[in-house]
Formats: sequence, structure tokens, C-alpha cells
Amino acid sequence: MSDKILMKGNEVLGEAAIIAGCRYYFGYPITPQNEVPAYMARRLPQVDGTFLQAESEIAAINMVFGASAAGARVMTSSSSPGISLKQEGISYLSGARLPAVVVNMMRGGPGLGNIAGAQGDYYQATRGGGNGDYRTVALAPATVQEIADLTIKSFDIADKYRVVVMLMGDGFLGQMAEGVSLPEPSNQKFDKPWALSGAEGREPNIVASLRLNPEDALEKLNDELQATYTQIEENETMSESYMTDDADYLLVAYGMSSRICRSALRALRKEGVKVGLFRPITLWPFPEKELQKAAEGKQKVLTVEMSAGQMLEDVKLSLNGTADIDFYGRTAGMLPDIDEIVRRVKNYGK
Repeated sequence: MSDKILMKGNEVLGEAAIIAGCRYYFGYPITPQNEVPAYMARRLPQVDGTFLQAESEIAAINMVFGASAAGARVMTSSSSPGISLKQEGISYLSGARLPAVVVNMMRGGPGLGNIAGAQGDYYQATRGGGNGDYRTVALAPATVQEIADLTIKSFDIADKYRVVVMLMGDGFLGQMAEGVSLPEPSNQKFDKPWALSGAEGREPNIVASLRLNPEDALEKLNDELQATYTQIEENETMSESYMTDDADYLLVAYGMSSRICRSALRALRKEGVKVGLFRPITLWPFPEKELQKAAEGKQKVLTVEMSAGQMLEDVKLSLNGTADIDFYGRTAGMLPDIDEIVRRVKNYGK
């Protein structure tokens, strides 16, 4: 890693993608992620890469399809309603088994909403926002450093399993500047014999998401996808447990919400209230077993989100009635309040 430098989250994302070997970026402007395409427009020509501002989000995701089909490492980025427009293309990528990295710097919604950071796209990322039985791996950084590190990992996971990986930040994290050590490339090598790289000396490859034969083609693909997703669940789940061993109460949060919870935790610990924090890093696959371990024996679990409670569903499914679960959320780009978290936890003991 390099010495620490001060960089904004959106710009770190672009530089980390270049470090990971991304040489193709296709996007369309939308706040609060506009620094990503602006950075890639400047940097990619310096490394013999290609930047193209498409005429729409729909065009951009289909350009990603083409570059990935040729075997390239490729990325696009957008924010909430822009990601909605890309969902058909993400489903096509998944149906064609093409790796790609899609970045969502989430903003308030629904609809056009506003430009403040939010977490209301959790369902969209973890349930597959397009049609069909597919999944996208969803990674949620909580710091600018993690944006750098998880961007590298996103490309490796995408190539390893031939899937779409969504990097789930938010407007606040993308605009935030922090000290970051730029990571080294992982140098993992992934053969791509399926790529459309020219058929001289071999049979032609076919890349498509249309499979009209239900049993011999489409169901076979779906079986392969489900087997791949099982592998990802076994190998790629990531989370962080912080001060959970002696805790009476457990906070569960990801991304920016987890930073707020960490501040609340410190305030509560100073008052002698034993609180721990569990932070999913992979939103899908959701770290069920790790959460079960962290929640064991806790008097109360409080899920904190910048949404109306979308991750709450996965928390409830994971704990399956074994814990008393509460929820606190803010929507529309509003941040959870540290004092409110402290007040709620202190009231649990009364």
C-alpha cells in the first residue's frame, strides 16, 4: 500500500478501479456520484483506457455488456434512480454469465427523491432488481479506505464467479474525504476462455442471455447460477464484529449508519452500558451465521438504517426469533441521530 493521501470517496473509487485493471468505464451523470465519471474521464486516457459518457443509463449498461463479453474489466456507476434504469442490463449480464462492477452511490428516494445519501436501495441490490432468478454480490464499505479495498475485491469476485458485483456506498461516503492508502492490485489471474476474443484456431464462443429451450438451456443456466451463488455464500461472506463479546445489547448497521452507531457505542460505553456493533460488509451474501454468533445472549438487538427497514428483514430472517429485535431508521437522506440511539439503548435497561 501507498502512504496515506487525502482523497474523496468517489475519486478513490475511480483510482482503485484503475489499480484493479479496469480500462473501460461507461456511465451517465447523476448526483451524488458525478466525481466518479469525472475522475475516470481524466484518468483512463492516461492509462490507455476508454471513457465514454453514454446517452443514457440504459446505453451505458449495455456498453458494459459488450466490453465484458470481450473479456475486459469494466465498470459503470450511478445513483439510485440511475441504477433502476440499469436493471434490465444487469439481468442480461447475469443471464450471459458476464462479470462486471456496478457502483451505486445511493441517494434519497423513492423516485427522483433528492441528492442526499441514503440506504433505500438495499432490496434492489440484494434481491436482484431485474427479472429472473439471479443475484448480485453487494459490498458495503463504511470508510474511504474500504471503498479502495472493496473496489479491488469487487473486480476479483466478478471475474472469479462470472457475476455482477454491486458496490453500495451512499452520497455522504462518496463526498467524504479521508486519508487512504491506495491498495496494490491483487494480481489474481482469471482465465476467460468464454470471451469473444477472436475464434482463430478454436470454435466460436457465443455470449447471449436468450435461451429459448426451457429444459436444456435456460433451466440448466439457472441451475449453474444457483450453484455459483452457493459457492459465493460459502466463500465470500464478510462482516465485522466490534466489542460484541461482553455486550448486553447489539447494534446492527452497515455503511454510513455503522459509523454513527460506532459513535453511539462509544458514548454508551462511557456510561457503563455494554453495547456491541455488528456490521455486514457483504449485504449479499448476508452474514447470517456471523450475526447469529454476535447476537447470542444479547438482551436486545437494534437495527439502524438510513431506510425504512430493508436490512431489518435479513436480520429477522437470520435470527429467526432467537433475539428481541428493535428498529430505528431515517429516510429521505436524513442521518440517524446518535442521541436517539443512545436514548433507546439506555431505555432497554429500564
